[in-house]
Order: sequence, then structure tokens, then C-alpha cells
Amino acid sequence: MPVTTEHPGAVRVLVADDGEPFRALLVDLLAAAPGMTCVAAVSSGEAALDAVDRLAPDMVVIDKRMPGMGGLAAARAIRERQPAVVVVLVSLEAPEAEALEASGAAAFLDKRDLSPRVLADVWAVHRP
Repeated sequence: MPVTTEHPGAVRVLVADDGEPFRALLVDLLAAAPGMTCVAAVSSGEAALDAVDRLAPDMVVIDKRMPGMGGLAAARAIRERQPAVVVVLVSLEAPEAEALEASGAAAFLDKRDLSPRVLADVWAVHRP
């Protein structure tokens, strides 16, 4: 079930973060982002993989650290299954070039820097 109303031509974004407050913040951020819509918000890497298979999002914004399958492993698996999906790792930790390269993600962003504009810029640079 979609988290926000989909608009024709909108970038379909899946959010994955184990913290409910941050998931809700991302859903609200995407609702305010012109041209983007949140198709689902999940709390684990495993749920993100399932949602990617079911919903075919254009972009996944995923927390680097989560219990179970973390964001790095999930990002790798998402890119292997769906190479066209733009994966964005997020964390409160400093972005790491090694983690970005190992995961195959398009970007690694500090959670404090997320905004509709930042996500739109990542999409503009990395869209298939």
C-alpha cells in the first residue's frame, strides 16, 4: 500500500530505516518533494528487498545500520536484483567512500543533510 499518493511521472521512492521517527520524517520529506512519492516505508533490510521486488521503486533511501540485514548488504542485494534502482545510503555517521563503493549505492548522505533538493539532485545525477 502506498505511503503517499502517487502522481504520474513521479520518482517512486522506498524508505528503509529501523527508527520509526526517522522513517516518518522521510515520508513527510518526500511528500514535500516535487516530483517524488513514497511508495512504502519499511524497518529492515529484509523488508526493503521484499518491497523492491513487489513495488519496483525508482529509488531506495536506506539506513546504513539496521538490525538483521543492514543497509550495506541490502543495498548490494538491491543493486544485484534491480540494477536500475538508485540506492541512497543514509547515516548519522560520516559518509564513507569504502562503504559507498562496496554497497554499489549511488550516494551516501548524512541524515542531517537530507532535503527534497538533495534527493532531487541525487536523482538527476544517477537516474537510469
